[in-house]
Amino acid sequence: MDKATSILNGKFIFKALPDGGIDRTKAICIYCKSVFSFHRSTSSLKYHLAAKHTADAESPPPPSNLKQTTLGGVARRPLDVSTTRQLSTELAKWVSTSCRPISIVEDEGLRNIIRIASGDYTYALPCRTTTTTKMHDLYEGERAKVAEAVAQTSTVALTGDYWTSLGNHSYLGVTAHYFDSKWVLKSHVLTVMKTEERHLANTVAEHFMKVAQEWDIENKVSTLTTDSARNMIAASRELPFEHMPCAAHLLQRAITVTLNNSPFDGVLAKCRKVVGHFKHSPPNAAGLEQQQVAHGLPKDALTQDVSTRWNSTLEMVRSVLKNKEPLKNTLALHTTKVTMPTPAEMDKLQKLEAVLEPCRYITELLGGEKYVSSSVVLPALSHLYNAMQVSEDDPAYLAKFKEALMNDLDQRKDKTNMEWLKVATALDPRFKDLKSLNKADRAGVWRSITALLRGISPAQPEQPTTSEPPKKRLALMFAESSTDDEEDTIETCLARYRAEPTIDLEACPLEWWSNHEGAHSLMARLARKYLATPATSVPCERLFSLSGHIVQKKRASLLAENVNRLVCLSDWLSPESPKKT
Repeated sequence: MDKATSILNGKFIFKALPDGGIDRTKAICIYCKSVFSFHRSTSSLKYHLAAKHTADAESPPPPSNLKQTTLGGVARRPLDVSTTRQLSTELAKWVSTSCRPISIVEDEGLRNIIRIASGDYTYALPCRTTTTTKMHDLYEGERAKVAEAVAQTSTVALTGDYWTSLGNHSYLGVTAHYFDSKWVLKSHVLTVMKTEERHLANTVAEHFMKVAQEWDIENKVSTLTTDSARNMIAASRELPFEHMPCAAHLLQRAITVTLNNSPFDGVLAKCRKVVGHFKHSPPNAAGLEQQQVAHGLPKDALTQDVSTRWNSTLEMVRSVLKNKEPLKNTLALHTTKVTMPTPAEMDKLQKLEAVLEPCRYITELLGGEKYVSSSVVLPALSHLYNAMQVSEDDPAYLAKFKEALMNDLDQRKDKTNMEWLKVATALDPRFKDLKSLNKADRAGVWRSITALLRGISPAQPEQPTTSEPPKKRLALMFAESSTDDEEDTIETCLARYRAEPTIDLEACPLEWWSNHEGAHSLMARLARKYLATPATSVPCERLFSLSGHIVQKKRASLLAENVNRLVCLSDWLSPESPKKT
């Protein structure tokens, strides 16, 4: 670069004049195009390089053709201001949705990639402050959109749970679920709020009310789905919402309790030792992989069961059964006291796998947040009861295990919100025949729905106890007639809905309601309220997986409000898949 037209080894150039000359009183930064006054001293220019372009200042200056750079032989102009701002916004979105550290905007490799792709060798990444500011603006903008969407619905269901990070910080996560005007099931993260108080019942209730008030939905919340922890159950009594205990927690807890001191306890302990022998030793794992290849099996790692990880016992049993021969051959080459299960114990494992498989299916079925789940709980449990029926071929230990599991599940099911689940089942056109309930309970469900319909119908005028003038008595007479007509309307409305044929199990109940809302307007109002309720608190469990990922990446330096913004933005900005399945 010509030293007569540049300063500081080409890091700054003099401003070009329209007549082709140069203005030696104006210096332009080649990286960000900032213009500085120049009067022989380079102190301010060096300060600018150190503050804004540390990495750039240490690298060689770009070629002299600053006005046009080339990429693949095609001349390109430097990026204009509008494109640069758009890039900064998209970088902020990428950092938010992909859980990238904000420090990535200082990454030299990322800068070079954008320079090559854009053809602008002078492009400079936005600084941390700019990126953080844009992320805050994105959060406020997206929050306003979510708040507007929630404001347009009449009822909202919440899920909530507490989570403790690796840094021993406690957070409350809350998600919202509702139907839009087209019967599309929506779900949003409302907050990941750091908490410092003990999780006593009154404190938990205050936390949930605070979130509802911040979003102005305290009068719209229908249900709160949580686990069955004692503080959650006690807090629900202090809240004006219906409480929905997590159905998946109930099922998995029943499995865990029943497996303890069961006939399968010994063989499961042996499986844990076998899996641990390979999980805790890379050389042992490498030997197992060689045997897996020799037997034509994929090199899959074994799964260790964890009491708090759903379906992990089933996954461990499957991995041992699948790799029976590779495990046996590998252990024979090792000097160890770990032994494989005997043939009789392997037979036990196969029977346990067959029993736990329906439980896994139901847990995953109820844990979805992209489709209706509350109406599926009772039909799914009915299916499970049928699958757990003791057959003549079952050995005594298996029959005993099935009975113990169903007895434990029965006791836990009685503690859930059965009335809500029954109404939700009746409002699902796939299950409105209520075959999952006893015949004696079906009439009571329809009576409950009738009472609910009366509750959402227009208020009736009260009959006065004193005599009224003739005109008022005439008005009351018509009012009484109107009341009778409305009663007929409610009964007719319910009868018309019950007369509709049930739809196929693979059909979408939300599409049915979207097409039949006009014919069943009162019933549709109930359906919007009851079917939006998640059957499990899995949405929060997924939320905590993302939160833990963010906190672990950012380490303890990440502020609590930034955790909330990043998690919320990651949810709000992610592509939304259809939720009417």
